[in-house]
Amino acid sequence: MSVPLKLNRVTKTYASKTAVNGIDLQVNRGEIYGLLGANGAGKTTTMRMVLGLIYPDEGDISYFGKPYDKELTRKFGYLPEERGLYPKVKVSEQILYLAQLKGMSRKDADRSLKEWLEKFGVPENYNRKIEELSKGNQQKIQFIAAVIHQPEIIIMDEAFSGLDPVNVELLKDTVKQLRDQGTSILFSTHRMEHVEELCKNISILHQSNTVLQGNIREIKSRFPKEKVWIRTVQPVQGLEQIAGVEQVREMENGCEIKITRPEAAQHILTQAMQQTTVEKFEIKEPTLNEIFIKSVGGNADE
Repeated sequence: MSVPLKLNRVTKTYASKTAVNGIDLQVNRGEIYGLLGANGAGKTTTMRMVLGLIYPDEGDISYFGKPYDKELTRKFGYLPEERGLYPKVKVSEQILYLAQLKGMSRKDADRSLKEWLEKFGVPENYNRKIEELSKGNQQKIQFIAAVIHQPEIIIMDEAFSGLDPVNVELLKDTVKQLRDQGTSILFSTHRMEHVEELCKNISILHQSNTVLQGNIREIKSRFPKEKVWIRTVQPVQGLEQIAGVEQVREMENGCEIKITRPEAAQHILTQAMQQTTVEKFEIKEPTLNEIFIKSVGGNADE
């Protein structure tokens, strides 16, 4: 079975500036693939090349084993970071028009739109203008526009921006359902916790280059565990004096300890058990956000 989306040594240059430098990645069927990087890293250029809006100078992009073709646009869904719907046009008029451009009949599109509005709990928005909706509901409509024609590949750029926590969970659950139905999703965001929850594989871009790539679990295993979390009945004395302990931070529901050597964790636990009852002890793996910062050398905003 051919890979839905594959980039092979793709490069894009503008004048003397290289926007994307030899990126490789593939998004398998039923996968959410994370594309990460700060502003200017090359994410947007990569997504535009995938969508066929611009062409790579070197390398190639294949879709189900074939080169780009305009007929492929019916298999694409795109959720841009910037909302692109017309504010003074009714929701139904816009979505039905866009769905027909993607090959749906008006009747099927209308039925699907009503189902999506019900799913998102906003059926009353069918005849409302975009400008009459809250930012969160505008994002829901933008999401529907991207998926109403049941695309096989979806490109999502900051999919959850402008949403409150309840609606973030609603859209995350929906994205997971699309994945489980076999949709291939290229997912770009600044929110590392969303990537950790949704994605299996990632690429981190920095200044046009891929600086880290692969399975999240495997990537995390390559980075040292530098934090210990402990909660005890009584405060533990003398943790700062343990060899390998760099910092001790007392917090409301426990204590976070930064360590520079793995054996320090066992000494922390032993000392705590000698003094009081230990309610919780955890050697914490690095977060994806910490790995990201290390990978780009602390220059995440360049």
